[in-house]
Amino acid sequence: MSSMSPTPAEPSPSRTAAVIPAAGRGVRLGPGTPKALRALGGTPMLIHAVRAMAASRAVTLVVLVAPPDGAAEVKNLIDGHALPERTDYVVVPGGATRQESVRLGLDALPDDVSVVLVHDAARPLVPVDTVDAVIEAVRDGAPAVVPALPLADTVKEVEPAEPGVPEPVLSTPVRVRLRAVQTPQGFDRDTLVRAHESVAVDGEGATDDAGMVERLGAPVVVVPGHEEAFKVTRPLDLVLAEAVLARRRANDGF
Repeated sequence: MSSMSPTPAEPSPSRTAAVIPAAGRGVRLGPGTPKALRALGGTPMLIHAVRAMAASRAVTLVVLVAPPDGAAEVKNLIDGHALPERTDYVVVPGGATRQESVRLGLDALPDDVSVVLVHDAARPLVPVDTVDAVIEAVRDGAPAVVPALPLADTVKEVEPAEPGVPEPVLSTPVRVRLRAVQTPQGFDRDTLVRAHESVAVDGEGATDDAGMVERLGAPVVVVPGHEEAFKVTRPLDLVLAEAVLARRRANDGF
């Protein structure tokens, strides 16, 4: 009779999910269709953003946080476009602020998700290598990870004034220490949930999830971002995004 103990069961592998808050109106692109639903190369930006997350083989679930009254419209949009079959998709109604919408997206995650990406729907062209780099850094132990780029321009801190009034310069930060932050931002799930539970919603709420983690005192690290992960905010950004997409299609044939 053997006295050996039974072999313990292998722990179930953790999953990575992406939350895409897409409940905003995008006023800087002008009135009309919400920014995330604006067409880029004939396809809504939101679909491009979903495909960018699903392009990573590590991402097995994408949670789309829709406008409070537009969940059915977003679900129909998702159902009407070809997306990778290995990835699951869930649509939930969002809140009044981005912070509230992200929290509602977190609430929709199953228990086996341990790594969470939060991605701007208005960054439709982020390359998969950037997504994978963020995930890998979280899996290596970082509680929070942000992709970022060095700044090309000198930055001035000013005293804000009324529109049209010259603003006095207060300081010139050392540019080499500054980074322009992009998404997806990646998180250990428990850390991000704790941040949303402890950082109070104030006014428009937090627009940077990594900043919320910083307020917990938890470390945040930066990995290299990508110039094509820019945010489509103004009409000129849409022109640039169309050009990038056209170049990709010419080079890659998709």
